[in-house]
Amino acid sequence: MRPVVHRSPGRDPQTATPPRVPAGRARRLLRAALAGVATGVAVVIIALLVREQWPPLVQLDERAVLAGTTLAAQHPELLRALLFWQWAFLAVHLLVPVAAICLAYWWRTGNVTRTWWALSTILVAWGLSNLLKEVARRARPVLDQPVESAAGYSFPSGHAANTAAMTTALVVLVWPSLRSRALRIAAVAGAAVLTVATAVDRVMLGVHYPSDVAAGILFGVGLVLASYLAYRHWPTPRAEPGTGS
Repeated sequence: MRPVVHRSPGRDPQTATPPRVPAGRARRLLRAALAGVATGVAVVIIALLVREQWPPLVQLDERAVLAGTTLAAQHPELLRALLFWQWAFLAVHLLVPVAAICLAYWWRTGNVTRTWWALSTILVAWGLSNLLKEVARRARPVLDQPVESAAGYSFPSGHAANTAAMTTALVVLVWPSLRSRALRIAAVAGAAVLTVATAVDRVMLGVHYPSDVAAGILFGVGLVLASYLAYRHWPTPRAEPGTGS
């Protein structure tokens, strides 16, 4: 006599459909996609205004570059500081400190996925900003008396995009570990100062227009936030520590 096998009610496991993504998570992932689209639209609008030579934007760009380079040329100490900042915030010089911060966070919290999210997002942002330059192909400012020169195209500013993406991603990365309001304010303020200082540096050296650095900042910050919204609502191992937002 064969033993009786009791099955729980429901569909046969072999024919059951795979579990669906919860509706709430799907909506949040849609918000991440919309954030990415909004970032792209903002950058494209600036690019179109640049391409069509919109007079107010052209005048602002040219006046800002002329004023910045004139000031830099008149103050050798300021010019040296601007050149050092340009060198220090090259992506190739930021790789080691960024990787060190990510690894330190990993070692302290044990949160593998959050660490790799931050590092991979920064690297992707750096790569895409260079790709956008090849798409836009905007010439750099041409001045009678330049204080610095740079190769490649101008839009968007790679320095500005890279710094904005780096600082935004690192602040988001360590946010759960910043338990006090003062520390969180300091982190956001520090990221803003570094990003704005890099943008000003590019304009005062005459290698980028204000519209270049504005597009770079929008791209860097927007891409990181859209990426985080997607990561934030994607399944992660329950046993992994430090997964709070």
